[in-house]
Amino acid sequence: MSKNALVSFKGTKNINTEIQLTGSKSECNRALIISALSNKLVKVDNLSNAADTVTLDGILTALREDSELLTQDSRLVDVGPAGTAMRFLSAYLSAKNGNFLLTGTERMKQRPIGILAEALKTIGADISYAESEGFPPLNITGPFNQKTAEVKIKGDISSQYISALLMIAPTLPQGLTLEIEGELTSKPYVDMTLDMLAEVGIEHLWSDNSITIKPQAFKPGTLVVEPDWSAASYWYSIAALADEAEISLPALKEKSLQGDSQIQKIMKIFGIATSNTESGISISNLGLSLDTDQVLDLKTCPDLAQTIIVIAAALGKNMSFTGLETLKIKETDRIAALQKELAKIGVTLTEDNLVYTLNTDELHFPEKITIETYEDHRMAMAFAPLALLINEVEIEDMQVVEKSYPFFWEDLKKAGFLVDSK
Repeated sequence: MSKNALVSFKGTKNINTEIQLTGSKSECNRALIISALSNKLVKVDNLSNAADTVTLDGILTALREDSELLTQDSRLVDVGPAGTAMRFLSAYLSAKNGNFLLTGTERMKQRPIGILAEALKTIGADISYAESEGFPPLNITGPFNQKTAEVKIKGDISSQYISALLMIAPTLPQGLTLEIEGELTSKPYVDMTLDMLAEVGIEHLWSDNSITIKPQAFKPGTLVVEPDWSAASYWYSIAALADEAEISLPALKEKSLQGDSQIQKIMKIFGIATSNTESGISISNLGLSLDTDQVLDLKTCPDLAQTIIVIAAALGKNMSFTGLETLKIKETDRIAALQKELAKIGVTLTEDNLVYTLNTDELHFPEKITIETYEDHRMAMAFAPLALLINEVEIEDMQVVEKSYPFFWEDLKKAGFLVDSK
């Protein structure tokens, strides 16, 4: 049975701590696929202990160890709730020799995969939908019988579809030219994929809306994963809601492959400064909140949306946001989840022509609040810092953070929070 976390913070709300963050889930999952495609010529260092990464690593290890069995009966590959693994493995398994049934949790079966699956089928993959059209589970028989080296894919749905195709591209007999239709959502994540491929010898050409990767071999090397900027965002939130804060985050780089490193710039709005140190970075609360009348576009960093929206709401900022379209197809419908949970502190989040606006006129902080997580790790971690403003914050299903940041609750305790499980 899942436990709930009861989070509080007694005494002066001053935070002074050093937090060693886990490796980036986004980098790790890409590195694992690249390593597998290279037949382990590429090594991975500083692997994340996030549940999604552990799941993907376990699947790839089992597939490698049981490779002689893959041409027999269909092999069940269950990613659980790991969305990145579902997208990446859809492409990876299409390039492998064998028969696979790729599945996940009930929520995963509600998350669309059709755009990626149809693109793979256009290239020559043998894929069919085991249950509902356009959704997992997928029947996959590999390897590719490549029919074309050119494929079109929408850019405003999920950058993980594009990354999945780019990583298998150098292994295809004809390579691949990917034409991105419309505006590209989460471009930094596509840049991350291409940069990591470049680190191990894979060249690409990006011209206008087309990315071309020719067939080529991976070079031996090691992909060193840096700490997770998505996890760092919760410490920016804590700094913003504290009276005073000085938080050291070792090994983080100001210039990063991760799109969520944009949190550094965004948090200046809330008076949070980032400075380089000998070991990494340090963040501090300057107490100088800037004008927040601007519309903040989060299309290149949607995983930061919950954190930033909760901060703005808690600080009474009637901000507006764009670029949130992909939030409805994540672990939960994150827009609906935010709307329901923010209402508990009197805040509304309304949408008008894809612009989402906070109204904090009725903002209030009860003695205790209970936050539902909807099986979404980011809901838990975005709302937990409210314990700096509310006497007790109860987070349902505390284990949900294991998906990306398993030591979140322990790190909160290190920073002075009281965390009880019940």
